[in-house]
Amino acid sequence: MADALERHKVVAHDAWLEARKQLLAREKEFTRLRDQLSQARRDLPWERVDKRHVFEGPNGQEALPDLFDGRSQLIVYHFMFASDWEEGCPHCSRWADNFNGIIVHLNQRDVTMVAVSRAAYPKLAAYKKRMGWSFKWVSSSGTDFNFDYHVSFRPDELVKKAAVYNFTVQDPGVSEREGVSVFYKDAGGNVFHTYSTYARGIDMLNVDYHYLDLVPKGRDEGGEGPFWVRRHDEYGR
Repeated sequence: MADALERHKVVAHDAWLEARKQLLAREKEFTRLRDQLSQARRDLPWERVDKRHVFEGPNGQEALPDLFDGRSQLIVYHFMFASDWEEGCPHCSRWADNFNGIIVHLNQRDVTMVAVSRAAYPKLAAYKKRMGWSFKWVSSSGTDFNFDYHVSFRPDELVKKAAVYNFTVQDPGVSEREGVSVFYKDAGGNVFHTYSTYARGIDMLNVDYHYLDLVPKGRDEGGEGPFWVRRHDEYGR
């Protein structure tokens, strides 16, 4: 990578400007296509959520409709933190660093965002304090929520290396996987599941990746994925 950068093509300003304009045309086309995809995502049919899920959090026990906190739209980040883990996933922690500060802005557009994990609430609260986060985090321990939305996997699925993840049967690799689910609550209090995305589908929700995509070295992961990620208080150790 370093050698390739040292040999990178260098041109005069006029030539650079022309090349940049050509790329801009492609970027604009991508933006238009992304807008179309976003509309198609919003146009997906919904499924009604009739099953009652009760979570444990800072307000005690709350059902799924309570998590909307007076708003009609809810985003759930499925944070990888199994009941027998002592720390949350470092990669999910990176995503939490990205979304922690924006929730106040989402609130202004009738959106509530929370994180849900299977670990007991005291573990979540302690880890949240360590990381310095302010978002609401609730435990789904003792419920089927994580299993119903295909981000947690039972022992037999892990042994067989066959579980539903990212809308296909595959080896999930570990007992917990990452994802985001979206819900809507109508005026009558009915809750609907409108969207879920997993694996690289959540890339677009990671701000630092978008910045890395701008710089000459890009993500600089050498095809290995985010091997370099640590919890933000572990860099430099």
